[in-house]
Amino acid sequence: MTKKEKSPWIWIPSLYLAQGTPYVVVMTVAIIMYKRLGISNADITLYTGWLYLPWVIKPFWSPLVDMFKTKRWWIVTMQLVIGAGLAGVALTLPGPGYFKFSLLFFWLLAFSSATHDIAVDGFYMLGLDEGKQAYFIGIRSTFYRIAVISGQGILIILAGYLEKYYGNIRTAWSITFAALALLFLILFLYHKFVLPRPASDKALITTSGLNPFSEFLNTFLSFFRKESAGLAVSFMLIFRLGEAQLVKMASPFLLDPPEVGGLGLSTSEIGLVYGTIGIIALTLGGIIGGIAASNKGLKHWFYPMALALNLPNAVYVYMAVFQPESIWVIGALVAIEQLGYGFGFTAFMLYLIYFSEGENKTAHYAICTGIMALGMMIPGVISGWLQEMMGYSHFFTWVLLCSIPGLIIIRYLKVDPVFGIKKN
Repeated sequence: MTKKEKSPWIWIPSLYLAQGTPYVVVMTVAIIMYKRLGISNADITLYTGWLYLPWVIKPFWSPLVDMFKTKRWWIVTMQLVIGAGLAGVALTLPGPGYFKFSLLFFWLLAFSSATHDIAVDGFYMLGLDEGKQAYFIGIRSTFYRIAVISGQGILIILAGYLEKYYGNIRTAWSITFAALALLFLILFLYHKFVLPRPASDKALITTSGLNPFSEFLNTFLSFFRKESAGLAVSFMLIFRLGEAQLVKMASPFLLDPPEVGGLGLSTSEIGLVYGTIGIIALTLGGIIGGIAASNKGLKHWFYPMALALNLPNAVYVYMAVFQPESIWVIGALVAIEQLGYGFGFTAFMLYLIYFSEGENKTAHYAICTGIMALGMMIPGVISGWLQEMMGYSHFFTWVLLCSIPGLIIIRYLKVDPVFGIKKN
């Protein structure tokens, strides 16, 4: 390493903490906060469900990140914007019309976070050679997971403590978001000085005579010209139909009082059960799934993993019917569901990689993740309305039934029997 080179250890961990935090805030923390502030389930899922949109359309504006400015510029700028969005949520919560105004700042967070994702993943490939990319892939995933655990666990527990300390829910969450805004100001300043400046990190519009819009259009259309593209897209949209609804209603169910069918957990308890125990089980399931798939391949594990992702959702039917009071019983049941989800989700992600293989695999994978996000967004938007109409026990039964179409489609998907098997 030359004197001018900076060790990846000083920027990769912090960069992926910065990537994971705003995503979990928008996707999970916002739901818990609005539930604690008394917003109805239908309104929570309707308005927060649309926050998936920036990740849905991310493949369409990712070329803009390549065309204008460097990845480094986009990273530090988006971190400053994310900090401003978090500060905006903190400032609007105590005042009148907090729901409407805080949602505007969550939209800012969602778009800036999705743009930040594009820049971070591109910068990772530019800032490291292939050997270091392989070495640090586990490190980046670990710190992204730490961000998720911190967001869904430690952050929620902190908010719960502040609720009790101040006796005012809005004040507690305002302070929580102010602390997050301060964190991102620090991250912005830190990365502004420590991120390396790779020579290859240049704006495409200044380095190529190609028409980037034309190139992107050709790449995009080539995705839909692939063999069985219609079937593959249907699978990406439908496979997580049940989970897309469950993930939006899990936290409201755990927080709602028993008299309306919930379990009546406190904010801190949900931070422990769903945000800590659940995420640890999810991570463990993913690790086991990866090991299993590398031994016998995706085709062998496709159905078992699909069942593992969907069948454990039955624990929510059980909890809705019997309403257990022990936090440890609830924690164990949530852990079972999250463990199965982590194991089963491995197959879904491997299929996205498999279908993306080819000349434009990076762009095609981005399109796959956009379709995946669309499959999460649409069912999530209406999940609160369905739950209020059905009640929790019938809603979770419906979630189980929603797994059937995805299981049927798997039968018709073509997968190379050796794909995913680790080569000796």
